[in-house]
Amino acid sequence: MSIARPHGSLARSIVLLTTAVAAVAVLVTGLFAWRIIGTNTEAQERDQLSRQARVLARTPPLASWMLDRQQRIAGPDDISLALVRPSGGVDGPAASVLDAGRRTALLSGHAVSATARLDGHQVVVEGVPTATGGGLVLAQPMSAVDQATGRMRGALALPLLLGLTGAVLGGALLGRRLARPVVLAARTAHRLSAGERGLTVPAAGPAEVAELAGALNTLDAALAHSESRQRDFLLSVSHEIRTPLTTARGYAEALADAVITGDEVPAAGRILRTEIDRLEHFVGDLLALARLEADDFRLDIAEVDLGDLVGETVTAWSARCAQHDVDLRVERPDPPPALTTDGIRVRQLLDGLAENALRVTPAGKPLVIALRAEGPDALLEVRDGGPGLTEDDVAVAFERGALSERYRGVRPVGSGLGLAIAHRLTTRLGGAIAVRGHGPEGGACFTVRLPPLAPGHHTPGGGRRS
Repeated sequence: MSIARPHGSLARSIVLLTTAVAAVAVLVTGLFAWRIIGTNTEAQERDQLSRQARVLARTPPLASWMLDRQQRIAGPDDISLALVRPSGGVDGPAASVLDAGRRTALLSGHAVSATARLDGHQVVVEGVPTATGGGLVLAQPMSAVDQATGRMRGALALPLLLGLTGAVLGGALLGRRLARPVVLAARTAHRLSAGERGLTVPAAGPAEVAELAGALNTLDAALAHSESRQRDFLLSVSHEIRTPLTTARGYAEALADAVITGDEVPAAGRILRTEIDRLEHFVGDLLALARLEADDFRLDIAEVDLGDLVGETVTAWSARCAQHDVDLRVERPDPPPALTTDGIRVRQLLDGLAENALRVTPAGKPLVIALRAEGPDALLEVRDGGPGLTEDDVAVAFERGALSERYRGVRPVGSGLGLAIAHRLTTRLGGAIAVRGHGPEGGACFTVRLPPLAPGHHTPGGGRRS
């Protein structure tokens, strides 16, 4: 599978960045060192010249002998000598570098350090007083200082070049180390998007890259779990649709082939209607769940008398409970609380929970719809006298088709979407729904907490419950 790559890779970017940083660092360091080398070299040359002057000043005969011979200390083009007599006279090749101020300083016992011109060339001047009351001066051409500076500056180029090369190599190694797990993570993400599952990204590299790898591994597990649930749900949906369709097809073919005639036709018609009602109810649940998942789900917020709403629900379900010999009860405070919410959606929620409870409540057992206030919130309960739920059932009660698949053939089940619809509807109303496996009547107890909603309230519908 080909993967589209951007024009600049992470490794290349890191190498370029480290190279640029290193180049700037080398440039700044080089400029600073260039300047420091010039200053330090001149200072070293002056110090060396000053020490030579002090040595000669301690041996006046040697200095006089050199002066008498008009020789320079290190050859004709190197250091020149001058002597300042106690009387103030100056002798020697370097006499011209001593102006009145420098002579006065030497005669006063002070050392002299200066720059002057000698025979048209710039020289470094160092002078020290002598024990006899005069002074001794040495003058060295600035070219000698420049040569020493050039040698030291030339030696600076190699370490700077090595530093820049090391930075480039280090950047390349760092870029490769950082880019490799990122590229692997990107490839894994592409494979996940293509439908592959069970992929694992090694948690290597820096903490951020390891965190990325962990997130991809978690995503892979979540996708696999979600797709497994979707497959199970589709199998459940196909089963729910196929059963009434098969029954309806059989009776329709029997009617078409005149296998069923006479007095058997009304009974066949009733069975067909029952199966079509089942199919219509299931499709309606699918559409209801789809609408609840949509982002444009509408709520009409108004003040609702929950006592009247619960009363209407009990009245509507009384006849069906009586048909199944189920004892329908109601619990509500006096006066009943009012709540700012969508009354139609609350009634839809209660109807769904009541239908779920009636399905599993045996004859002679109670079904309770209760209402109470808790602070600003309202609590609605639907309890039944059925078999209840296990702890494992409670954990998956609001997942689509989970209980329906688990208890098909064991107890009466519906489409498998009713409790998922109740969960999403409660969430849309800004509330929370919970279930206990066994309530006061022995069966399951569903509790819905609904808060007051402000006008214009909107709960985003993105995401499905995992």
